[in-house]
Formats: sequence, structure tokens, C-alpha cells
Amino acid sequence: MVTTRTISSTRSRRAPYSWGKIAVYVMLTLCSYATLFPFINVLAVSLSSSRAVNASEVGLFPVEWNWSAYQHLIDDGQLLVAMGNSIEIAVIGTLLNILFTILAAYPLSKVRLRGRNPLLMLILFTMLFSGGMIPEFLLVKNLGIVNTYWSLWLPALISVYNMFVLKSFFEALPQELEESATVDGAKEMTLLLRIILPLSLPVLAALTLFYAVGWWNAYMNVLIYINSSDKVSLTVKLYQMLDNLSPDLLQSGEGIQQVTVTPEGIRSASVVIATLPILLIYPFLQKYFVKGVLMGSVKG
Repeated sequence: MVTTRTISSTRSRRAPYSWGKIAVYVMLTLCSYATLFPFINVLAVSLSSSRAVNASEVGLFPVEWNWSAYQHLIDDGQLLVAMGNSIEIAVIGTLLNILFTILAAYPLSKVRLRGRNPLLMLILFTMLFSGGMIPEFLLVKNLGIVNTYWSLWLPALISVYNMFVLKSFFEALPQELEESATVDGAKEMTLLLRIILPLSLPVLAALTLFYAVGWWNAYMNVLIYINSSDKVSLTVKLYQMLDNLSPDLLQSGEGIQQVTVTPEGIRSASVVIATLPILLIYPFLQKYFVKGVLMGSVKG
């Protein structure tokens, strides 16, 4: 016979919130706050008045709303051109990266590929040793692609690390999928496009985000290979605009000089402009990180 004490003890053991869960929630809350606070503060500074910024009154919320920092960056139109350049670089570069990463990872994931091990060793060698900046520049110059975006895309066509990640994912897929498709008469390209890639959406989404963030933040290669000011990326243009800022406070020229925006506000606005596109794209890819597409595809 079950006593009342036994039932109460069972319910206490099944309490929805234990001290362990509370500690985890508190820790996650603190980590989230520590991660979000700097960006929220930068956003608030970019939208606050110069007086509040100089007085260090800005915390999580803007003080005396002011759009002058964004207006200063956008007025001449150069920033919008640079943003369009970054979008072109990121979109085409990411598509090329994903395409060639798949074309390299898929055959290398097959044990039946002749010369597979020597190829893997040669590819791995490039992760440990590189020719350096000068040989790469001479190669790009001899190819005649300096001051074109191909000078950015071609040397960085494949990330070896990402290729190995995708190769490992392909190797982990059940062999029964390939065998059943082959029995049904599916060719290699049909198997890749209709079976393998749909099951690989989570890892492809992650790699797409990694590649896109890398291209969006492209800086050093743009400085080296792009000479035209109308072709530079957003990060380079923002650096040039910030580098030309006067160390003094920016002032208006009408009547009595009045401080409208500070260099700190412009720097914060540039950070927001450079970060916002990636923050807008991330939610659309996040679901693929947690969704188990492969789960249940093969049942024993």
C-alpha cells in the first residue's frame, strides 16, 4: 500500500525546478548579459546625444536620442556603395566556397577514391604550411586579377578546415542510404543532390554562416588587392572614415558652434552598421543548428 509520505516524497523528487536547474539558469542569464551588454551599450551610445556620451551617462538605453552619428556616416553616400560591395563579396564568395567545399569533401569522403590518402595528406599540409603573403601576391598579380574581386575569392576558394568538417559529416551518413539509392539506379550526382545534401542542411548552414561572416569582415586582403576606392568593402571604408576623424569633437558650423556628434558616437555607429546585417541573417540559419534532419532517416 502506497502511503501519503511516499507520494509526497515522489512529488518532491519530481519538482519542476531543482537547485541544479536554478543554478544553470542563473549562470546562463549572467553569460547572456555579459555577451549582450557590450553590443547594447554600443548601440545606445550611437543613438545618444554628444552631451550624454561625454558625460558617460549612457548605459543600456539611449539618452537624448540623436541620429547624427549615422547621418554623418551615410550623408556622402560612400558607405552605401561600400555596403553594396560587401554584399557582393559576401554573397558570391560564400556561394563559391560552399560549392567547391562540397565538390572537394564529397569525393574525399569515399574510401573507394583512388589516391585518397595522398590527396588528404597534401590538403592537410596546406593547413600547416603556406607560401606566405608575398608569393600569394605575386601569383595573384601574374594572374592579372589585382583590383578585381577574384583576387579575394580565388585564393580563399576553400577553407581546408571547413572541408574536413563537411567530409567527416559525409562519412558519418549511413551507407544504407547510398546503397539503396544505387540499387534504384541513382547516379552519383543524383545521390549527392537529392539525398546527401538535403540531409546535410545543418552543417551546410553552419559553414555558410562561417563563410559569410568571414567575407563580410574581409579587411586585409581588400587592402592588399583592391586599389579602387569605389570597390573597397564596408570594413575598409569604415576604417578609412574613422581614421580621418579629427581627435576633437565634431562641431556644426552654423552660428555658435554646438557639438552634435562625437568620435565615440561615430565609432559606435560604425560597429552597429558593420554588425547588423549578420545579426539579421543569423536567425534564419539558427534553426538548422538544432534541427535533427538526419534523425529517423534510417530505421533498423
